[in-house]
Amino acid sequence: MKAALILPFVLAAFVGAARAGDGDDIREAGKTEADSFDARMYAGAPGSKAYACFVRRYDAEHLARHPKQKVAAVKLLVSAELDREDKQVHNSFRLGFRYRHRSGDFDSSGWCSHVVFTKDGNEVRLGCGVDCEGGGIGVALSKDDKSAIVRLERVRVWQNNKPDDEAEQSLVAGADDGIFRLDRTGIGECASLVTDREELAALRHK
Repeated sequence: MKAALILPFVLAAFVGAARAGDGDDIREAGKTEADSFDARMYAGAPGSKAYACFVRRYDAEHLARHPKQKVAAVKLLVSAELDREDKQVHNSFRLGFRYRHRSGDFDSSGWCSHVVFTKDGNEVRLGCGVDCEGGGIGVALSKDDKSAIVRLERVRVWQNNKPDDEAEQSLVAGADDGIFRLDRTGIGECASLVTDREELAALRHK
């Protein structure tokens, strides 16, 4: 899927994910802005393929302070790949999580585009969307690049890597599930989010 086709739905998803108000000015990032963000995300120029992994497992103390939080653990894998045809770097995401009071692993995935909230000081973020009006997430970085700030309003998810209608559900932001701060870690922590054998091998060699 080319960037020209990706951008409209990821921008729409990002508006909802970031809960933008009427005064927010959202635009596509310029090449310099996007390249700078990618270098921060992947700890250097991504080249032909790059990954970044962020994880958070909430302890009992945190969950006790946030009784309405539905999610107990979150993993985010952000990927960059150079398209040989248009020579542009395209980003995608995989999100995995476990509920607090439900069994099973849940996941989501989609494409991302660089967007800018100019009201927030020209901060570049990724706006990531799931196909067919599946909602999406917004991904920013902390100032020290050691954490990802994930914002969501609604994102389509599947249980145990089963992308079919019966397994399809949505994670909807509540009082304590709209923003997650995830810590950067080794990409091996996100291997469980990858089902393609070739990509898994590539990830493990990074």
